[in-house]
Amino acid sequence: MKNAMKNEAIKPKPFVKWVGGKTQLLDDIKESLPRNLSQIEGVTYVEPFVGGGAVLFWILQEYPNITRAVINDINAELICTYRVIKSDVESLITELGRLQKEYLSLDERGRKEYFLSQRERFNEKNTSDVETAALFIFLNRTCFNGLYRVNSKGKFNVPYGKYANPKICDEQTLRADSAILQRVEILCGDFEQTGRYADANALYYFDPPYRPLTVTAAFTSYAKDGFDDAEQRRLHDFCERIARRKSLFVASNSDPQNVNDQDNFFDQLYGKFSIKRVSATRMINSKVNGRGAISEIMISNVANAY
Repeated sequence: MKNAMKNEAIKPKPFVKWVGGKTQLLDDIKESLPRNLSQIEGVTYVEPFVGGGAVLFWILQEYPNITRAVINDINAELICTYRVIKSDVESLITELGRLQKEYLSLDERGRKEYFLSQRERFNEKNTSDVETAALFIFLNRTCFNGLYRVNSKGKFNVPYGKYANPKICDEQTLRADSAILQRVEILCGDFEQTGRYADANALYYFDPPYRPLTVTAAFTSYAKDGFDDAEQRRLHDFCERIARRKSLFVASNSDPQNVNDQDNFFDQLYGKFSIKRVSATRMINSKVNGRGAISEIMISNVANAY
């Protein structure tokens, strides 16, 4: 009985570390949502760039009246992992347990060799869905800073990270995530395919690849084709379309004025919507002095936003 109660206390949360994860901005996101959201029935929550899922897992617990959610991402391996967690979590736990046991039994040199061999296998892209998901989580927990980066050929190329005792198989979190994902439809592809859910009952949250603040900040290529200013404008046009269909949306992005106070890219692009600057902490940077408070922007068409 005690073990059952302990398991019930585990709440769903992101199953991977994720650059730009929104855990620290949840209070700001909540302020931008409709104040009566908890009383509205029939809301469909849509997240076209789900990433690590911090907002997804939070909002489905904060607002249990949201009984339907749709997530999407262009990262096929990430979406495969979500689907496996939803549909076959016990097989995933078994595979992760094997990887964790083999990895932790090695010395540092052996761990690095093991990491590189598993990274190569992951990049072959001919594994089963369960093994793909297990390798995705394994690499995330053992690579440098939990980055996800691919080269121009779409190959994951983040180097080995020197962690003493990484938790590769977090079975309680995985089971909790699996339970809540039963309420979620999972898509893979371009964000515009979520447009078919746009109506007066839809609430969108957009967390696209951020516009780089500097040239060197673009080193974390999330997909081999990137997400440049033309893509940012395409996303804006999509927001305009769903707003015309009465959908509500909130969007996050970088604030160019952190480095150039004359850069009004987003202020001009989203000028007809509400824009607020909020404080965030840059959590992943190879230089310690490059980690600290910066501002990010939040855009919304919610009437009571801010």
